Amino acid sequence: PWGMLLASVAVLGALAAPALGLKLGPLDEGYAAQGSDSRRAYELMATGFGPGANGALIVVAELPSKVGSAKDPIVDELAREVEAVDGVAHVADPKVNSSGRTVLLQTVTEYAPSDSRAAGVVRDIRAIALPGVDVHVGGEVAGLTDAGDRMAERTPLVIGVVVLLSALLLLLAFRAPVVAIKSAVMNLVSLGAAFGALALVFSFGLGSGLVGMDAPADSSYLQTIFFSVPVESYVPLLLFAVLFGLSMDYEVFLLTAVRQAYARHGDNARAVAEGLGSTGRVITSAALIMVAVFVAFIAYPDAMVKTFGVGLAVAIAVDATIIRGFLVPATMVILGRANWWCPRWLDRLLPNLSVEGHEEEDEPVAERREPVGAGV
Repeated sequence: PWGMLLASVAVLGALAAPALGLKLGPLDEGYAAQGSDSRRAYELMATGFGPGANGALIVVAELPSKVGSAKDPIVDELAREVEAVDGVAHVADPKVNSSGRTVLLQTVTEYAPSDSRAAGVVRDIRAIALPGVDVHVGGEVAGLTDAGDRMAERTPLVIGVVVLLSALLLLLAFRAPVVAIKSAVMNLVSLGAAFGALALVFSFGLGSGLVGMDAPADSSYLQTIFFSVPVESYVPLLLFAVLFGLSMDYEVFLLTAVRQAYARHGDNARAVAEGLGSTGRVITSAALIMVAVFVAFIAYPDAMVKTFGVGLAVAIAVDATIIRGFLVPATMVILGRANWWCPRWLDRLLPNLSVEGHEEEDEPVAERREPVGAGV
């Protein structure tokens, strides 16, 4: 089992490694289908007025006191500060409202809305510090930047809560802390493979054209196949939610069969083999159906749907083969009877539940309540 474990970890590590280069960002109309009105208008705007014209920033500032006109020194100073920000291509003439306390500057950056550097310009403008002046930035790019930042802040919390709750539910179902923790962690592994696939295909551009993405205008032949595409900031969180649910389904199915076999004869290695043998075909068949469904997503013209299709198809394929077929069984064989160990005090606290829908019967053969070694 050690060889199988190490080989599985090596393969999964190689699949997940590209995820370190995953580039998140908004998908603008530059990635719409070739020939569509939105794509054509986007390209005409970029050609005629620069890439930033497709996502102008709306800079609005609250002034400390009323000004008589847009030529007031504080307004001029604000305009110069905005224009001096690295990446700003053009600042339109300031406009002051009727109260003389608010000024608007329409600002065009040097970057397309999907370029991560445009988000940097938004943050730099917001960081402008003038006495008594509150600077705010709106517009499509600013809104998408804020949404991405908020998503990045909340994602670790969501993942932590979901993993913790799933481990707790598994503990209630199987009355085995080791199995509960191991299963919750294993369900995260396929997520790494999904993110790695997204990074390879879209962030590194290794085959983005092969999944039907339309390359930028005037691209060479190779550039129509290999070009970088940003992944929407909310995609990782949604992928996590879908994949964790599907992976948990497969895990519970496998663990239930292993546990039933272990309860009959108390031989952990034999129980793992029997559980894998009785569920392997069903899990594989279910996974093949899901992979076929998710691969079909790739045929849809929308880029966001394609990212879901690639990520989900790869993750389910990896989960049903490498993880459920090799990694989980190898880990359970190595852990031995420790898989089913439960401290007496915890066993007394846990309610008597069953994933089969009836109360658990006594399991005299499998002495799961006594702390034992991890050997087979």
